[in-house]
Amino acid sequence: MKINKYLKTFLVCISLVILISGCATIPTGENIAAYSIGGVTYYPLVTLCDLRGVQMQYDALLRTAYLSKDAQHVSLRVGDVLVLVNDNVRHLNFPIDVYQGTIAVPRQFKEQVFDVLFRQVVLVGRRAGKIKLHKVVIDAGHGGNDPGAIGRNGLKEKDVNLDIAKRLSSFLRVEGVQVVLTRSTDKFVSLSTRVSIANRSGADLFISIHSNANRSRSLCGFEVYYLAPSVSDSKRAVLTARSASLNLKDTVFSSDTQDLKAIVWDMIYANSRAESIELSRSLCKVMGASIDANILGVKNARFQVLKGITMPGILTEVGFVSNLNEERLLKTASYREKLAAGILEGIRDYSQDMALVEVALR
Repeated sequence: MKINKYLKTFLVCISLVILISGCATIPTGENIAAYSIGGVTYYPLVTLCDLRGVQMQYDALLRTAYLSKDAQHVSLRVGDVLVLVNDNVRHLNFPIDVYQGTIAVPRQFKEQVFDVLFRQVVLVGRRAGKIKLHKVVIDAGHGGNDPGAIGRNGLKEKDVNLDIAKRLSSFLRVEGVQVVLTRSTDKFVSLSTRVSIANRSGADLFISIHSNANRSRSLCGFEVYYLAPSVSDSKRAVLTARSASLNLKDTVFSSDTQDLKAIVWDMIYANSRAESIELSRSLCKVMGASIDANILGVKNARFQVLKGITMPGILTEVGFVSNLNEERLLKTASYREKLAAGILEGIRDYSQDMALVEVALR
């Protein structure tokens, strides 16, 4: 186990007390997932527009997108290599395409047309700087024979969760962060297995992705959960001390007893809950500025998957499939991309504010 310098100092203090008492994808410079289609690099057009504040309208009948900002305007059609830029025809080497349900444009269009006409802007709430994390576990809720919630029009929670998890994974990897997915396909994974995967990973954070449902179909919005205070850290610490190892070689202890291990784990769990709350707040703050949705805020619950993990962790409910409008949004690749990008920025905001306790089970 790796424990940061603040925790090490605290552990040394405890040891003195014990001794005295005799007890023993493709980097782009922006948070854009790049796709390879036929060996050519493409970018999701809706994400480019969101990042640059460009208005986009789409005519499904003509399969044509119209982009505009200030005095600049562009027209492009799916399947064509010709685009109209301020009423002038431009020729591309590769056609406009569709990938995962959203319009994708080749690198040439991004660099020679889009980047020239529409300069980069910073989204409200976006913070510069590298994400100060080594590894993150992303848990796509449900899967396989467990569909989770199902919307009125048939949207399955398991599919939404997995798609957002994979998009978030791509974003994090572009940032240089290692990612562990508890599932990367449509398969059933038990809660105990998810917990085991997380605890063996040595990750800094655990992010569980879920979609919500409620009998009241008017209820909608984004919310984040951390582990409820009613779950005793001390009881969890005693159980963990019996099964998990601690690497205490850098500290001085008179003995390595179960009581001592329980004290250390109690400290880790208390710190993890505090960091989970801060992460939840960061996500809600950033989401409030980046998506047009009702932010229901930070809540706590006794979710089993959060009770078992040994690192800071949260469970996000990205929207209600029981709400017709949010079900419609969650069906679209563009909205899922926005959600993944928002979660990424929340993680960035959190990582730059917190002195993380790194826990890695050996």
